[in-house]
Amino acid sequence: MRPETPPPPTTAASWHVTEDLDAFLTQAGSFLRSRPDLHTLVLTVVETLRKGGARTYGEKAPWFGVLEEAGQVRAACFRTPPHRLVTTPLTTAQADALAARLLALGRPVSGVNAVRETADAFAGSWCRRTGATTGPRPHGTRLHRLAALTPPDPAPPGRARIAGETDRELLAHWFGEFQEAIGEPGRQDATAWTDTRLAYGGLTLWETTDGTPVAMAGISPLLAGMIRVAPVYTPAPLRRRGYAAAVTAAVTRTALDRGADQLLLFTDLTNPTTNALYHRLGYRPLADFTAYDLTELS
Repeated sequence: MRPETPPPPTTAASWHVTEDLDAFLTQAGSFLRSRPDLHTLVLTVVETLRKGGARTYGEKAPWFGVLEEAGQVRAACFRTPPHRLVTTPLTTAQADALAARLLALGRPVSGVNAVRETADAFAGSWCRRTGATTGPRPHGTRLHRLAALTPPDPAPPGRARIAGETDRELLAHWFGEFQEAIGEPGRQDATAWTDTRLAYGGLTLWETTDGTPVAMAGISPLLAGMIRVAPVYTPAPLRRRGYAAAVTAAVTRTALDRGADQLLLFTDLTNPTTNALYHRLGYRPLADFTAYDLTELS
């Protein structure tokens, strides 16, 4: 990979940063596929960029980083400005080296999202080096992996079906509401998001016996044997009726039928209801992630 100027120091361990997605995948692809569970965020976003183009997540070009130690790839990261830096798990020393490298390149970050220990280490290093501050509280999520599916019994009346083109307007509306609910309004264009997922049958609806849609769940495309469930959404007036559990179980079956051997999902650590729901369905905690917001350099 041809690094940007200034070149990285000539040491046994160094971070390489590039805007060339193909070069990044050539260098880091095998490493990312070696742990599709812990690397799920990097894998899925990079695949979306590969298919949808560099401006999928914003007007500014994304960039990518690879850590090599003794000729072996040990970590990878990316940023799609204006969103947070996302990185695979790092040691404290590796996180500090990444902060130093990004500062040397003049690559500001607005935040970081990673497993808890990595996010803590990077945010701490960045703040020490720049005088930046973190937001008032970090946003925590828990990554779960399916052990064995246990469908709800009894399930609510109705049935699941793969969403189609006639559902496009409703799905885009619900995705907009979902982004509002998680505090990220407008992060992605709702119509474009819907069209992308409809193209590969990536959205499932639960509908009542009269055919009224009441909940949706999405899945990512199969990648390195991994599929991630996201999002799961029920409109507020329809909650606490078992629809989320039913649609999640249905979309889980779809993912298994498509060949996933690792089925993942994230939950909000502050929401005990959803954590308990997914546990009942057979998902088990794998790792906790933290997302910090950081004051960005001018």
